[in-house]
Amino acid sequence: MVNQDKDVRIEAEELRQAVAKDFEVMLKQTADALNNARDVAIIADSEWIVRKALVAFRQKVYQTAVQLKADKAAAAAFSPSAQRQRDVAQGQGTGGRQSSDGQ
Repeated sequence: MVNQDKDVRIEAEELRQAVAKDFEVMLKQTADALNNARDVAIIADSEWIVRKALVAFRQKVYQTAVQLKADKAAAAAFSPSAQRQRDVAQGQGTGGRQSSDGQ
């Protein structure tokens, strides 16, 4: 599928802010899994819990990124300023009204 909204971009910082709470949850789950594991079985007791937390976080990051992109594309499609920019680029709306005889 070709990306037709190449001007609609998301920034890493806005994505980071959008998933900051989810990141904190994932870190807490990871720390809890390791802290609750038995000393003789740290990997066995924590590995799958941590994997599950990472999978959930990865999915959340991707879903959030796609939603941010979609929201920006929708806003750009209906933005009066975006419409004005398209009109100017097409030679419309470049000046005041002119009569049909060009005066």
